[in-house]
Amino acid sequence: EKPNGCSTVTLFFVLYKDSGSNNPHYHEDNLFYTVDNLFAAGTDTTAVTLRWSLLYMAKFPHIQDRVQEELSRVVGRRQVRIEDRKNLPYTDAVIHETQRLANIAPMALPHTTTKDVTFQGYFIKEGITVVPLLTSVLYDESEWESPYSFNPSHFLDKEGKFTRRAAFMPFLAGRRACVGEGLARMELFLFFTSLLQNFSFSPPPGVSVDDLDLEPVVGLTLAPKPQQLSAVYRH
Repeated sequence: EKPNGCSTVTLFFVLYKDSGSNNPHYHEDNLFYTVDNLFAAGTDTTAVTLRWSLLYMAKFPHIQDRVQEELSRVVGRRQVRIEDRKNLPYTDAVIHETQRLANIAPMALPHTTTKDVTFQGYFIKEGITVVPLLTSVLYDESEWESPYSFNPSHFLDKEGKFTRRAAFMPFLAGRRACVGEGLARMELFLFFTSLLQNFSFSPPPGVSVDDLDLEPVVGLTLAPKPQQLSAVYRH
């Protein structure tokens, strides 16, 4: 049982001590990679997605206007809470569309087969590294009405209510999906809504909307190119 106030790393040490050094799941190498994953997965990916969201808002001001109108109508000036998400369908759709189109981790993380398996007619031996290509799903023309455009309507039904699409899987799917999905979704929602509630984003003076470049920089993730935006306080 997890002690009250016990962090993930502290709990790891408790389990390591209680289980003995022969337990294959609790050892120093495992702890190192766990801590590395917590820091790496919890910072860069969320920050890059947030940068894309602000760039999209500056690029598509009419979408930014709708987000801010919804925030003003539903939340007003008070601090946004995670419970507000269900009452902000358009805003939620914009966040999801940002994740889909930005596609910051197109090849996700490699996985290894634990046994021989046949998948769609292909035989994959045990111990083979498999790299999923998320682009094939997030940009699938049979799943999305306009896969190469920023279109929040992908996540809205005919009544304007938010709807989750089966082909939306930036965190992968199944038992080996990203363990930080819940935290990342919460962070993106709270950061994005707080910024849009208080600021309007646009190209700086002398730069037009057409000048904003949506071509990514290829690295560990697909990040937006360094470029300036103007943030104007709304209140």
